[in-house]
Amino acid sequence: MHKIGVISDTHGFLDPKLFNFFKDCNEIWHAGDIGDLSVSDSLENFKPLKAVCGNIDGNDFRIRYPMEQRMLVHGLDIWMVHIGGYPGNYSKSVKERMIKDPPGLFISGHSHILKVGYDKKLQVLHINPGAAGRHGLHLLRTAVRFGIENNKVVDLEIIELGARSIY
Repeated sequence: MHKIGVISDTHGFLDPKLFNFFKDCNEIWHAGDIGDLSVSDSLENFKPLKAVCGNIDGNDFRIRYPMEQRMLVHGLDIWMVHIGGYPGNYSKSVKERMIKDPPGLFISGHSHILKVGYDKKLQVLHINPGAAGRHGLHLLRTAVRFGIENNKVVDLEIIELGARSIY
C-alpha cells in the first residue's frame, strides 16, 4: 500500500505534530496556500512532496510548484488543485474539465473546511483536508492521510491538530 499525507492552507505555519502523523507515509501532498518556503522545504526534507500553488503563494512558489497536478499513483487518477470546490459546486476553473475527464480522486484546499465526499454522478472521491495553518476562519486545524491500494483510496484518517490560534 502507498500511503499519502495531505495538508492545505498552512499559511506559513507547519505544526510539528504533522511529522509524527505522516511518519509512515510515502509522500506528502500540499493542496496550496503554503505561505512560506520554509514550510515546503521542511516537508521536502522529511518526505517526497507534491504541492500546488494557492492564491496567497507568490512567484517564488510558482517557480517550484504548478497550479495543479494531475497524476497517476498506483493506478489511481488524481487531480489536485487549490481552488476546486466540491461535488455539486465545483469552481469555474475546474468544472468543465471535471465533467469531461473526471479523476478517481479530486483534492482541493482553499475553503479551510475539512470535507470528504463522493460525487456519485462523476464517480469521483473528493478530499479537502481543511486548514493546517493558523490563519483563516476555521476553528480547528486538520490534515488527512490515506492509502492507495488496487486503484482505490483506503484507510482514510483525519487528524485534528488543535484549535486555530487566536491573535
